[in-house]
Amino acid sequence: MKSISGKNFCKILERKGWILKRIKGSHHIYQNPQNNRIVSVPVHRNQDLKLGTLGVLMKTANISEDELN
Repeated sequence: MKSISGKNFCKILERKGWILKRIKGSHHIYQNPQNNRIVSVPVHRNQDLKLGTLGVLMKTANISEDELN
């Protein structure tokens, strides 16, 4: 799995219909309007997300590896 930045992951979430609810420090909190799931994405400048963090975010948001491009 290739790593991407938090900024890019936020763009992917927005394309999939997630809505930015609030920003608390460096974490962007998104909510899915269909099932009310919440995901918190750490956005630290343009640094890549750690692979474990990315995996958990992808699983929670139901995003596959193919959608990371």
